Amino acid sequence: MADITPDSHTCRSALARDSQAAASSIARKRAPTVALWLLLFTGTAVADTLAQRVDAHIDAPRFAAASWGISVVSLDDGRAVYGHDTNKLLLPASTAKLYTAAFALDRLGPDYRTHTDVLAAGDIRRGRLRGALVLRGHGDPTLSGDIWADQLAQQVAAAGITRIDDGVIGDDTAFTGPPIGSGWEASDLQAYYGATASGLTVDENTMLAEVRDNAVTLTPSDAATTLAEQPADNPELYRAPGTSTLHVLGAQPRKSRLSLPDPALTAARRFQAALEKRGVTVKKGARSIHWPIPAPTGPQVATLQSPPLSDILASGLKRSQNMYLQSVFLLTGAEATEQTAAHTEDRAAAALAAWLGGRGIGPSATSIEEGTGLSRHDLTTAGSLAHLLTMSDSPAFRTLLPTAGVDGTLVRRMKGTPAEGNVQAKTGSMSYVNALAGYVTTKAGQRLAFAIILNNYKPTQGAASVSSEVDAIATMLADTPEHL
Repeated sequence: MADITPDSHTCRSALARDSQAAASSIARKRAPTVALWLLLFTGTAVADTLAQRVDAHIDAPRFAAASWGISVVSLDDGRAVYGHDTNKLLLPASTAKLYTAAFALDRLGPDYRTHTDVLAAGDIRRGRLRGALVLRGHGDPTLSGDIWADQLAQQVAAAGITRIDDGVIGDDTAFTGPPIGSGWEASDLQAYYGATASGLTVDENTMLAEVRDNAVTLTPSDAATTLAEQPADNPELYRAPGTSTLHVLGAQPRKSRLSLPDPALTAARRFQAALEKRGVTVKKGARSIHWPIPAPTGPQVATLQSPPLSDILASGLKRSQNMYLQSVFLLTGAEATEQTAAHTEDRAAAALAAWLGGRGIGPSATSIEEGTGLSRHDLTTAGSLAHLLTMSDSPAFRTLLPTAGVDGTLVRRMKGTPAEGNVQAKTGSMSYVNALAGYVTTKAGQRLAFAIILNNYKPTQGAASVSSEVDAIATMLADTPEHL
């Protein structure tokens, strides 16, 4: 399938060229009269079109070494009304989540649910399970707190199990392959936003470490983490990738939300505690099993459904929650029966590429290897993003996105501007990358889909925030009085 080729750099824009040509011709004949008429009756100079306003912004000297990709499409007739380097591959950051969401909604459906099961790995005689109880996750990213564990424990007790000779096994093998997304950087893995997606998750796979009064408190208390406290001049919390030891350097008060080293073990411990509260005796401690180690099997004795996909996506997109969207991405890979890749993430990436190709977005226009945009292996053009938004446009899809000045990652952005309550868009931010892609209605009532991507920009000290530089263009779109 051929790649899409929306108007690229030459599209700065057709509207601007036509306006400039017309203005030039008229000006040669009646320059004073026409200029005065325009100022009196329109209140703006003839050349002050949207295209020129955007061009003036992105051509500022501070962006000389940066790269912009911008595509604006009218939803009323499908025309490209503004473009700048629309076919240049750039890092999308979290706007890549739009690809995951659109693909999952089409492939799985908004009502799709996954589940978490409990299996009896052994014979059950007179209430005694001669083996382990297996807590098997299937990619539900929403398990949090204690309620889910108590609901499953209640079902186990209702099934007549009163004693477990072994312990609870947290089964994290639903997704094959490494738990880290392709291209995720090691420096991100300790942070809450770098929490891995797993078959069995809990508390968004994060924990809170609080240092106070020369003591360290971890929340949740069942976090599978070993503390190693050491004096240091510069306070720091450090956990090496792939380990469960959290080094606490220094004793100055601080709070940090970090990723859990073994979410499946934490979930197994919590479920085992819930069983014991229900009067079920568990003889051994909880443990976890991860790919590629095979997990025990047995008959199902309890199950819990996830919320529908639409709810998971709304929470994930509004907050730009990486673990949620990576879980959804992996779920599409698990359901992609036509793909033969061994790893779930590779299956998802191949299925997404095929899906995009069938809709005119070829591999030279977009390449997405994981579901969040956290990876610097992900690339897209602004034209591809705008095309995706155009074909996905619906009230249901729009409601999944943050609204400027109202909620989600846009709650504090574009307040007091024509974009407030108007722009519905996905944000994207990482080092030297900022992006915004979504929908807006102009003052003229024209509905637009837009994608704005800024790469390789490092502001000087005291300069405006990078997000405000991107927001300025979205605000221009909202404030446009002319029909484009």
